[in-house]
Amino acid sequence: MKMADLSFYKGKKVLITGHTGFKGSWLCRILVGAGAEVTGYSLSAPTEPNLFALCDVEGHMNSVIGDIRDLDHLAKVFADTQPEIVFHLAAQPIVRDSYKDPVYTYETNVMGTVNICECVRRNSCVKSFLNVTTDKVYKNNEWEWGYRENEPLDGYDPYSNSKSCSELVTHSYINSFFNDMEVAVSTARAGNVIGGGDFANDRIIPDCVRAAGTKTDIIVRNPHSTRPYQHVLEPLAIYLAIAEMQYQDKKYAGFYNVGPDDRDCITTGQLVDLFCAKWGEDMKWVNRYDGGPHEANFLKLDCSKIKRVFGWKPRWGVEEAIEKTVEWSKVYFTKGDIPACMDAQIKEFFE
Repeated sequence: MKMADLSFYKGKKVLITGHTGFKGSWLCRILVGAGAEVTGYSLSAPTEPNLFALCDVEGHMNSVIGDIRDLDHLAKVFADTQPEIVFHLAAQPIVRDSYKDPVYTYETNVMGTVNICECVRRNSCVKSFLNVTTDKVYKNNEWEWGYRENEPLDGYDPYSNSKSCSELVTHSYINSFFNDMEVAVSTARAGNVIGGGDFANDRIIPDCVRAAGTKTDIIVRNPHSTRPYQHVLEPLAIYLAIAEMQYQDKKYAGFYNVGPDDRDCITTGQLVDLFCAKWGEDMKWVNRYDGGPHEANFLKLDCSKIKRVFGWKPRWGVEEAIEKTVEWSKVYFTKGDIPACMDAQIKEFFE
């Protein structure tokens, strides 16, 4: 498989938006370890505690606190740092929060994409740009089979819909501007990720970890919804591979689904069972189905394109993903060496 060659990133100028988030912090740790010159542009970390503070990268990179909605500030950072490779992860990522504050969700996820595309357009230094969206961009027909990259984009809730818009904005910039430039541009549509250091609200694994930390039962809102779960290093490895390959050859630019194999499409109830088994200590969960706002019950991706183009296949199944999450979380609760734990997992994954 074309696993990302981390040595490619040594000395490369890389800009990551949303670097203080869960995925962004892991990506910073990987790239700093690979010797890249990393600049991050993001709001302050969205949770307390937060992985960005715990993973010890801030002193080894240029961390800029800024709002993706602020074009002037973002443009200045581009002008100052002249990045060659850009990963756009900044977003309002929680479905339930998008119902509470749809305007902020659209401003961040749509105009944020316009702003990053505009900065790429204005700066010829950028050779490779990846916009990270979500598997929820597709018009969801609750199908049994996976969505392919050419299916209609029409997310239901404000979060999913704003990410569909983010895709469309990117497509327009590609057609209107980027095709005539030296830059290669892709979008990656990834499913649910799990791993050590996710402290978000309204996500099932962070809820499990919090319950384990306080030795209370895990509350499960919707045990029957089926989702594809993958360890956070899976999509990050693909993002790095796409950005590297299209940097070297524009033919790799495109729109890619990034998800686990069908066997890792499981219900929330099964996921929590796995977590309890791996954690031990008599962990258990209770079903508190709450109706809640609309969320898709069944959603999965057809990832045959990325397997074909990159020879990719998932490394860690859902069971190993849970194992690694539990391992990280136990280091955290015992005040162990988190950067060392992350580096060990990154090394094992990329070898």
